[in-house]
Amino acid sequence: MSQLWDFSGGIHPPENKVQSTRRPIRSAGIPERLILPLQQHIGVQAETLVNVGDRVLKGQKIADVTTGMGVPVHAPTSGTIQAIELQSVPHPSGMSDRCVILQPDGEDQWVDLHPVENYQKLDRDEVLQLIRDAGIAGMGGAGFPTTIKLRPPRDRKVETLILNGAECEPYITADDMTMRERAAEVVSGMQIMAWILRPSRCVIGIEDNKPEAITALREAIKGTQIEVAVIPTKYPSGGEKQLVQILTGLEVPSGGIPADIGVMCQNVGTAVAVSRAIYEGKPLISRIVTITGDAVREPGNFDTLLGTPVSALLTMAGLQPRLLNRLVQGGPMMGYTLTTDAVPVVKTSNCIIAATAQELQPPAPEQPCIRCGQCAEACPMELLPQQLFWYSKAEEFEKAEHLNLFDCIECGACSYVCPSTIPLVQYYRFAKGEIRNQREEQLKSDRARERFEARQARLEREQQEKEQRRKERAKAAAEAQAKKQAEAEQAAAQGETVDDRAAKAALVQQALERKKAKAVQAKAKPAQEQPDIEALEKQVSQAEAKLNTMQGMLDEAKAQQADNVEKLERAVAKNQDRVKRAKDALAEARKQVPAEPETPSSE
Repeated sequence: MSQLWDFSGGIHPPENKVQSTRRPIRSAGIPERLILPLQQHIGVQAETLVNVGDRVLKGQKIADVTTGMGVPVHAPTSGTIQAIELQSVPHPSGMSDRCVILQPDGEDQWVDLHPVENYQKLDRDEVLQLIRDAGIAGMGGAGFPTTIKLRPPRDRKVETLILNGAECEPYITADDMTMRERAAEVVSGMQIMAWILRPSRCVIGIEDNKPEAITALREAIKGTQIEVAVIPTKYPSGGEKQLVQILTGLEVPSGGIPADIGVMCQNVGTAVAVSRAIYEGKPLISRIVTITGDAVREPGNFDTLLGTPVSALLTMAGLQPRLLNRLVQGGPMMGYTLTTDAVPVVKTSNCIIAATAQELQPPAPEQPCIRCGQCAEACPMELLPQQLFWYSKAEEFEKAEHLNLFDCIECGACSYVCPSTIPLVQYYRFAKGEIRNQREEQLKSDRARERFEARQARLEREQQEKEQRRKERAKAAAEAQAKKQAEAEQAAAQGETVDDRAAKAALVQQALERKKAKAVQAKAKPAQEQPDIEALEKQVSQAEAKLNTMQGMLDEAKAQQADNVEKLERAVAKNQDRVKRAKDALAEARKQVPAEPETPSSE
């Protein structure tokens, strides 16, 4: 038996798991329509690869991420793309997002699949690409793309690979039932990830309140190097950092990740998805979802196509609308209330609680903190929840961050034990959000300052270059003048100069000859042609039109505080000068044209 450690804090809320484990996993079937959000993971939203009216096959890629972090989205069944529009998605804010609406045709026709018989003959990058193309993201938490986690930096060797089967939060049993009924796929998926990472230890952590799953896994790991570690039931032992500490005795540093200490955690559902992607060539198009709560007659776990509306699952579980008071996605500790049952199941949806008014009662009004310290005793991260609460409420975010606010995993243990019913986690989430907003604003400000400084440096550099060119021209002129002076002095020294009087006389004679030549040329020149008034007027109109255009561009640039204002001002000045020259030429031409004689009156 492997050595186990403990983490500080933790609580023991009622489990409420037996309600949904009395029945085997059931198939949710194909609903009337599927709503597929284009962002079901942390990262960039996928771009659609299909259009409205297209027919798609089951497993066909319908959206993908071309740049940035993300994974593709696949069609869970065959059918027709009905729309690409905004729809409500699972989110604490009740927000809407872009979704692909798929109308199933009932045929459930698969696209051509390409399973891999022996993945060990492939290059590791090829296997990682297969996992990425299967659209696999973490199915137990925030939905981090799996291939990115399986590709740690070269300087961070993974020594321990952990499969998280603790599932510590009340009500949720999706992982429990997965390990019971699909233990072989859990183990094979872990073996694939272990082949990629080459850790020295592979362990599946599971709480001791899941005896059936423990038995199934121990049977499945026979003949492998994988070990099953049974840990005490305590919330939140399924938290990534807490499970790492329990199984390894190592503590993830503040602000760090398990990879910093040579550990990696994956979810059991993710392992099943990896196994199917490699051995069957199937992308991630379904997952196990727990439907539970006192408002449903037949709680249980359903193998659900992604995009299935929550309302369809509730109907299959026997929802009693008159008893329903609140819908919660996730568990009662870290989940959030759904504003509608029209939201779809996504890759991170593990549980829906249809609770009655007595089951999940609304919290009592918040009371003043009595400084009892129970929140600090329950905190699994060894933080100071009381001080964090005061600083968050007073909006002293810098002090809250100094007390490691971002180490809070928002498990809700502090709120659960608070006798004053203070919603501590909500205060922490508020503070985190405000700090992130301030950082974004600071980043924008820094970028604007950098652009301004770069512009000032460019203008200064251009001015220095102009000054340098002026100095070089002046130097060249001085050198030329000095050269001429030297040549003159050299000629004088050699006696080649002539008498000043003779030189002046020669110059006068040359001037007289030039004047005489000009007079002869003027007599021989034909009468000057009359100027083209119409052409000159056209030039004036064109110059004024261009001036107006440049003036408009300058006004717009000044309004937007653009970088090219100075350049446009010079252009406007040049065009003003052109307009003036054109008008002067027109006025001069009109003077040269003789006035037309007046026509005598016929009277």
